[in-house]
Amino acid sequence: MLKITIVAKVTAKSDQIEAVKIELLKMIAPTRQEEGCIEYRLHQDNDNPAVFVFYENWKSLTCLEQHLNSGHFQAYVTAVGDLITDKSVLKLAEIS
Repeated sequence: MLKITIVAKVTAKSDQIEAVKIELLKMIAPTRQEEGCIEYRLHQDNDNPAVFVFYENWKSLTCLEQHLNSGHFQAYVTAVGDLITDKSVLKLAEIS
């Protein structure tokens, strides 16, 4: 199975930036320990600090799906539900 790359963008409400950042940071250590996690990096936009971007590489789609069903990911989804204004996820396959 081919490696999958994820680019996930989360935009926090302007008064919830730090709260969202805390929840995002909680995800890093347990996710990096997951089977199939090759790379998991969090970024914050320099021009708009409400925008956070994860850059992720997973061994397979199955490994990514296990991550999305993990307890720590589900806890994050619940915690930030009312704190964000937007989210988008690109699932990418490397072609070159």
